[in-house]
Amino acid sequence: MKESRFHGRGGQGGRMASEILAGAYVLQGGYAAAFPMFGAERRGAPVAVFLRISDKPIRLTCQVYNPDCVMILDPSLIKPDNFKGIKPGGIAVLNTSSRIMIRPHENVEVVGFVDAVAIALEEIGRAIVNTCMLGAFAKTTGWLSMDPILSSLGEFFSGKVLERNINSAKRGFEETEVIRFDNKV
Repeated sequence: MKESRFHGRGGQGGRMASEILAGAYVLQGGYAAAFPMFGAERRGAPVAVFLRISDKPIRLTCQVYNPDCVMILDPSLIKPDNFKGIKPGGIAVLNTSSRIMIRPHENVEVVGFVDAVAIALEEIGRAIVNTCMLGAFAKTTGWLSMDPILSSLGEFFSGKVLERNINSAKRGFEETEVIRFDNKV
């Protein structure tokens, strides 16, 4: 089983992103569980979202304390606390416009970063970064291809909104830069 924890803010689509990814894993023939944890339920408040994927049924329903992957949807949330518990060999998927990348935690061995805000503004017209980050997640983790993600998007959007979100996800995949660190800090 692989576990991911997403950190974002209310209104950025983190919950929906986890549900789209869960749907994509199911389309691939796997099992998935996605659920959020809210503090103050309002736009802009910090939100944590959890995703588990497996080739076997998932029975675990608690929060993800030791993720294999951490995805940060809001650049202001790229801080040490949000990487607590990440497993050795961990993966970080970051929304940032910065091209100067440092290792966010000693256990992180792979970092993918993309300027999801710029892509979302160009493709969707609003700074809702979730679908762009789906592409970044796919490219950085290598855990699934874009085809099931694009298919899963059709369960949440239609028409021109679907087309815009597909473009955002594809650009997220194409424009994500991936850095691999060796095991030494």
